[in-house]
Amino acid sequence: MKRVVTGHDEDGRSVFRSIGEFDATVETPVVDWFEAWSTYTDDAIPIDASEATSRDRYSERHPVFPRTGESCFRILDFHPLDAPPAPEELAQLAPSLPGLIEHMEPENFGMHTTDSVDYGVVISGSITLELDDGRKERLEAGDVFVQNGTRHAWRVDEPCRMAVVLTGVPRRSGGK
Repeated sequence: MKRVVTGHDEDGRSVFRSIGEFDATVETPVVDWFEAWSTYTDDAIPIDASEATSRDRYSERHPVFPRTGESCFRILDFHPLDAPPAPEELAQLAPSLPGLIEHMEPENFGMHTTDSVDYGVVISGSITLELDDGRKERLEAGDVFVQNGTRHAWRVDEPCRMAVVLTGVPRRSGGK
């Protein structure tokens, strides 16, 4: 994948700040994470896209799931599994994916709830979205979804790539 990041020069004109491929930020047995960009609560338009900051805005300064007013854009490559990873395997991921394990339900692998609205599109393959009542919907390449802070899990039986933008929002009521 090629990532193109724009910005402004000293005179305020639009420029390309970086163009190039980016590798998986984190590889796991379940999903490979490609972090494309993130915004933080202290960002303002135009976002500083200088060479120093445009290389990779995913860092240990923000968790996997954005806080209120923050957003992240990532590509996810899901892998089918014969069995869920062992708890010790998941624990090893905690430093690379801050906040992920705390959102996951150990008794129901993959089930989680976040304080975000997530906009996504399946790019290739297919994946099944499962909600807390057990209802499931299969999504295929070209299908889009909007996750409104609902309890859910992704069930994978074939390789699947999706693009998703997560926007952190405050939870009013409902959900966990």
